[in-house]
Amino acid sequence: MPRFLLALFALLTVSPAWAQVVPFPPGFHAQEITTNGATIHVRVGGHGPAVVLLHGYGETGDMWAPLADDLARDHTVVVPDLRGLGLSSKPPGGYDKKTQAGDVAGVLDALKITKADLVTHDIGNMVGYAFAAQHRDRVTRFVLIDAPLPGVGPWDEVLKNPLLWHFRFGGPDMERLVAGRERIYLDRFWNEFSATPARFTEASRVHYAALYALPGAMHAGFEQFHAFDQDAVDDQTYLAQGGKLTIPVLALGGEKSFGPMMATIMRFAASDVKEGVVPDSGHWIMEENPKATVALVRAFLDGGS
Repeated sequence: MPRFLLALFALLTVSPAWAQVVPFPPGFHAQEITTNGATIHVRVGGHGPAVVLLHGYGETGDMWAPLADDLARDHTVVVPDLRGLGLSSKPPGGYDKKTQAGDVAGVLDALKITKADLVTHDIGNMVGYAFAAQHRDRVTRFVLIDAPLPGVGPWDEVLKNPLLWHFRFGGPDMERLVAGRERIYLDRFWNEFSATPARFTEASRVHYAALYALPGAMHAGFEQFHAFDQDAVDDQTYLAQGGKLTIPVLALGGEKSFGPMMATIMRFAASDVKEGVVPDSGHWIMEENPKATVALVRAFLDGGS
């Protein structure tokens, strides 16, 4: 059986609705929005002021289901899969975060949303920052969780961490090495970046590994990292030309991961930064401690600290 069919079979047999480990609430619907050279898979639900949730590498928008459930009580919640990942299309290029910020703008335009809060994790931080820096009138509050911004603050020091060797891993030969072994490759991240690896459940691992085994997904994932050098140039340009973000920012780090360093990083890019730590968690905050993550995000978006 071709690899694509094997991956599709795995997705359909783990659980219903493309094997979503924690389903989105019944009021959510999924749609495909074609914009900016890509087709973005988007989940939308709830009513009220808009909030956009952006995922990172090793997961998809599915990670946000518990937070989306909470926020949909009084927000319109928009949850895309980044281009190349999840059920979004997988074009050969466009993985610099400036281009992906254009994807976000196109999604919001299609949904007729002019302003939104942002909640982002991992590479989603980088896409969210590129969007906020270019569309300063469209973002009201911004939560960034547990990943640095290319070219911002101590970026060069971050790159020296041996745990981040994968930032430079990619290309055709690497894609051949991991083809059919996506689960082995991804387990490394889920285990080493967790405070408690068992909290990244087997069901979640099966689910995300199948999505990353879809044709073009691993190439797209490697390209997300390959674009970091250009992202650093772009981020430095945003700061030089537009200065720091002035909107309220919450910088959250996992207690066993970036922790308070997230706020240190974001103070180089924003002038109104609140610090927060997700307790008893590593990098995978929605897998390891979703209750605390939801509470911290909810309090900030409601106007608290």
